[in-house]
Amino acid sequence: MIIKAYLPLPKQTDSEFWTIDKIEHIRHLATTGKPYKILDKRRNSLRILDRIEFKNVEGKIVEKPLASTYLSFSGIEMTTPLYLGDMSYGALSGNPNIAIATAADLTGTLAGTGEGGLHPEVAKHKRIFVQWASARFGVDIDVLNAGLGVVIKIGQGAKPGIGGHLPGSKVTKAISMTRRIPEGIDAISPAPHHDIYSIEDLGQRIEALKEATGKPVFVKVAATNYIPYITSGVARMGADGIIIDGHGAGTGATPEVIRDNLGIPIELAVASADSVLKKEGLRDKFTIIAAGRISDATDAAKLIALGADIVSVGTAALIAMGCVMVHKCHIGSCPTALTSKIDGTRIFDIEFGVKTLVNFVNGFSLELANILDNLGLSSIQELKGRRDLLYGFGLSRDVLSILGIEGEAEELNPKLGELWNKRRKFHLHELINKGEPTITSMGSTAPPDVEKPARISDWLRSDGAQVTRPPIDPYREDIDTSFLLNKGKVYLSLPVIFNVIGAPKEIAESLSWASYALGSMVFVESTVPKYSEISFSNDGKGKINWSYEIEEGYYLALKSEDEIDDTLVNKGIPGFIIDEDVLNEDLELVVSDVDTKLKEAGVRNKFDIIAKSSKLRDSADVFKLVALGADAVIMPYQILEIAIGEGSKGNLKERAFNLISGMKKEIALMAGAAGVYSVQSSLTGNRELLRAVNLNSYIARRIRVKQAGSL
Repeated sequence: MIIKAYLPLPKQTDSEFWTIDKIEHIRHLATTGKPYKILDKRRNSLRILDRIEFKNVEGKIVEKPLASTYLSFSGIEMTTPLYLGDMSYGALSGNPNIAIATAADLTGTLAGTGEGGLHPEVAKHKRIFVQWASARFGVDIDVLNAGLGVVIKIGQGAKPGIGGHLPGSKVTKAISMTRRIPEGIDAISPAPHHDIYSIEDLGQRIEALKEATGKPVFVKVAATNYIPYITSGVARMGADGIIIDGHGAGTGATPEVIRDNLGIPIELAVASADSVLKKEGLRDKFTIIAAGRISDATDAAKLIALGADIVSVGTAALIAMGCVMVHKCHIGSCPTALTSKIDGTRIFDIEFGVKTLVNFVNGFSLELANILDNLGLSSIQELKGRRDLLYGFGLSRDVLSILGIEGEAEELNPKLGELWNKRRKFHLHELINKGEPTITSMGSTAPPDVEKPARISDWLRSDGAQVTRPPIDPYREDIDTSFLLNKGKVYLSLPVIFNVIGAPKEIAESLSWASYALGSMVFVESTVPKYSEISFSNDGKGKINWSYEIEEGYYLALKSEDEIDDTLVNKGIPGFIIDEDVLNEDLELVVSDVDTKLKEAGVRNKFDIIAKSSKLRDSADVFKLVALGADAVIMPYQILEIAIGEGSKGNLKERAFNLISGMKKEIALMAGAAGVYSVQSSLTGNRELLRAVNLNSYIARRIRVKQAGSL
């Protein structure tokens, strides 16, 4: 079957960044090549970029705007500041790669090849940037010399701190030949480049690639905690520019727990990177390409005003060529043949792709020129860094400061959405059936940008290590997720305990059996004799015990935070249980308060902090609570019930085993991506690994987590 026309758009029943409205806008550009709409107001969105608007501008559109979108950098001329973002051969099915490279030539823009090696037909086109990634798939000197520039890929927004991921089912003979890897085997790039472990190493690689090719060299990174320092380092090491890929960027395959919980939004990353480069006198002749969730020319104009030179579009380019956003890239069954397995059953028509993509670029460029006209500017260069033209609505005062714009400060209620939505339920359902981290594709729909946040943790993002410190490859190295409690007397293989009080008998039995098998524990009132070794009980017969009263050797289940004082050190209390349901205050706040209070008293190492709530959902909640100070987290048994849903209640022990095993692997993934080898020693109370995304400033200060983009 040859795909050479748009398929009807499926009904969207879940939260989605790429809404029907956005897709129809892109399709209009792709079918007409003419401007359609600009400067839409989207203040109801929680995405920061949507809450930024240009001041006092009308939004008038003409077919022949006056302003110029032309620019040049590093000896390369472009008709418009648009980079058709790095999508690899393998993630895409070949013909789309050819269409993208052809469209770049025809429109005078640029296309990135991604890390899948170089398709022979793509190599015939010159307006390409060739990628040099950690696995070096199919890379040799001829490949490096094929285009106008070279991109050293360190990270990407959909999977900060880990390498690329192409499932084995998509590694067909054609991909095997180009990538020079075996057929049918997962192609997982190393998390770090094994010859780049420092900023100095990066400098050597930049110089070597320039020497070998005589071409400009860019460095691609994910937008993460240290992006200001990373950008400064990349500039000091002699790169011509940087591609910063923000949280929510699309991908062909990634672990969902990484995609949804790591990295920061592109708008905060660009603003902070531009600021630090100017402060250090490094901004001239250094190019910033902004990537991740750029849906239209209005997004592009705002990012350029915040400091970007060029914007990169990946998902929007795919939508222009027919993507209908079914999130099936990773399994190779794309209905539009854009990301399908290369087996001849479904083929994307190159001519259709070139026509629609050329029209999209032309329409996008005309919309951008119209925005410039409305702003009274004559060229795209006049817009760069013009933060004075922007105004923020509904952003915290800290975020307005990071962006460097005026605005109406608003500190939002952190709990706006539902705890359990379809995405979370499906994720757990996959986990209990496979016991492996769920692999998914395309951009994140997680809170706060798309779904509404339901907990404080939903506003927090973890770090992805890159350049300034290396990640630890979770696929090739063992990450230590174990925790020792009660002064080393109790071993947990992961910082998770399941509360089975009140659980149906078969659920309690399954979670107890799986916890016993995997080195976890269960929280109970009365110890079941055969599980006494893993019982955290109220009857004094468990491995460790708890009480609502002060008893030597018993963990104190707090009824009030005020119960904690220094004298407890001498009363033999091994630690505290902080129960959100009892204290009736957000668990993140109390855990952080108790951790801080004990540190200030100089007795933190004498007590364990155990966090507990019926409203906890997944391994990401656990990871973030540990970073805020918890030593272990007691999860509700209802998680297993929710994961099963309306399906069969069979194989409960196997499913409970998969749940705990899968959570352990997800925690290891997040830890390795953040550069953490030992979770207990390096993550517990390490708030520096977290950043807040427009979280209420007062709450962010109380939990002592910096806002994303801050220095």
